[in-house]
Amino acid sequence: MTLLETTEMLSYLVTIVGLPLAIVTYVLEQRKERQNEEEEIFQRLSDEYREFLKLVLDNSDLHLLRREGRQVQLTDDQAERRQAIFGILISLFERAYLLVYEERMSRHTRRMWQSWEDYIREWLRRAEFREALPILLDGEDPEFTSYIRQLETIQAR
Repeated sequence: MTLLETTEMLSYLVTIVGLPLAIVTYVLEQRKERQNEEEEIFQRLSDEYREFLKLVLDNSDLHLLRREGRQVQLTDDQAERRQAIFGILISLFERAYLLVYEERMSRHTRRMWQSWEDYIREWLRRAEFREALPILLDGEDPEFTSYIRQLETIQAR
């Protein structure tokens, strides 16, 4: 076999084996990069929710962590702070919805979204949050608003 034939055979071998291997490697790297980006987004959103809970704790006089029970009479100042805190929360939920939620989610994305849905359901159990929803959802993303309304209906059952 001559040098030219050997070189030609090696080029065919690279084309037959190397090119598909390079494509598979590229696709796997892209998938891994996408998953890392999703996890980074999820982590940032989780950090924001943790900061939100600190805000709730700093405003413990509003009794926002009480599930249900006796209604607490709030002053005008407290009611205004509660509304602002609910506004921050709905904004965080909307951001999570826009960044994570998809109609057809992978198993990994579904697991990430499920924790956000749990947070939303938890807040929907609170009467004062549900009562504030019409104002909170005014002007928000229509699909997000529809999603919240569906969860609210399910929660009411």
